[in-house]
Amino acid sequence: MLHFYLNNQLIQTTQPAGSTLLDFVRYNQHLTGTKIGCREGDCGACTVLVGDLTPGADIISYQAMTSCLTPLGNAHGKHVVTVEGINAARGALTPVQQAIVAEGGSQCGFCTVGFVMSLTGHALSPKPSTPESVRAAMDGNICRCTGYKSLERAAQHLQEQLTQRPAATSLPWLAAQGFVPSYFADMPGKLATLRDLAAHGNDATPAPTPTGPAGQAETRPQLLGGGTDLLVQRPEQVRAVPVELLYNQPALRGIRRTEAGTIVLGAATTAQQLLESEVMLAALPALPRFLKLVSSTPIRQMGTVAGNFINASPIGDLTILFLALGAEIELENATGQRRSLPLAELYQGYKQLAKAPDEQVREIRFAAPTPTDVFNFEKVSKRTHLDIASVNTAAWLRIQDGMIREARLSAGGVGPIPLLLRRTSEWLAGQPLSAETVQQALTLAQQEISPISDVRGTEHYKRLLLRQLLTAHFGEAVNE
Repeated sequence: MLHFYLNNQLIQTTQPAGSTLLDFVRYNQHLTGTKIGCREGDCGACTVLVGDLTPGADIISYQAMTSCLTPLGNAHGKHVVTVEGINAARGALTPVQQAIVAEGGSQCGFCTVGFVMSLTGHALSPKPSTPESVRAAMDGNICRCTGYKSLERAAQHLQEQLTQRPAATSLPWLAAQGFVPSYFADMPGKLATLRDLAAHGNDATPAPTPTGPAGQAETRPQLLGGGTDLLVQRPEQVRAVPVELLYNQPALRGIRRTEAGTIVLGAATTAQQLLESEVMLAALPALPRFLKLVSSTPIRQMGTVAGNFINASPIGDLTILFLALGAEIELENATGQRRSLPLAELYQGYKQLAKAPDEQVREIRFAAPTPTDVFNFEKVSKRTHLDIASVNTAAWLRIQDGMIREARLSAGGVGPIPLLLRRTSEWLAGQPLSAETVQQALTLAQQEISPISDVRGTEHYKRLLLRQLLTAHFGEAVNE
């Protein structure tokens, strides 16, 4: 049974853990303020806040999530907040809603709730509010009416109000100002009680996979992480089968660097955790610029690294990034046996993986780049942000005394699988960093790809894009 708080109400439900939080909120609880839009995590009309106890502290960290792609099971033990859960503050508009009204930030109104929830989540964040951060809080919300300028002005008014927010213990101030109702103050204790219940066996995590004769594993439940791929591709199937929830497993989270200089990620580490990790930022200072091109804040807070790998999309942004880093994955089968596999060897054909059906990714490892290495990620899509790539590519270059000593180039959208451009990378080793080298590398890369014409561009266009983006990698190398 799943246990969580929905606004100020304790929920205990046996609804399928693989169903969506959106459907539960609207059809089971009849809270229709949360809207159904694209059902792909794109428009943000279904945005809710999901709060979880911070480990080792009695405070709750709230994140904006698109409920259309949030597995209901991932709400277990958490505080889910819909627009109905913030309107109880004073029986009137909250400061976020007032700012949007004052600036004419709502026309048809369908998307408005999503903007309200995203900006409320920003108000609840312990991080300082800046003009940049308050705008970034809305990067997962689309409005087809306003042109965004009125919403940006409303966000600016909100940011000015939040300059008065105390740096510590801000919740009483937010409640006093009407941003959230007073019941938010009771939620840490209530979630702690749910956590204690889970510790005594009342947990929603499925039991280990049963085994058959001679210890052979039976069919493993459907593995389900953040839901950002599976709940787009086959939501009805996921709802109908047993699932093994991975998103909330502590053993699958975390980022660390070993003494040998290897960076190790838990498989369920999210893209947002990459963005905020001091370990990752020390190794890849430009990572925030790269990851801002990867989906939106709500999706980055849900989507897991291993989920992006196993989805096996030829244009998976994280897959392309980690291919250039030379990552390897550790797989574990249902009986606990583990093996390591280079990420580049995982892909055998379109959506065909070099793994057994009962194997799951446990860890991702790669050697941390040195401070003098060049690492770059490039992506082109119809929209700059919150869109799927037409072509994406990453490059790692080790350059000494004007010579390329080692190289790894990856490319997506130009073949049936995410590609490591092996021949081009191998040829680059030992070549001078020169215009002639770049031109030869571009020619070799064209021989390794096989793009097709589709809705994201013609074959010719994709070849041209890869040529331009690879050139940009070498431009970064020259600049550095």
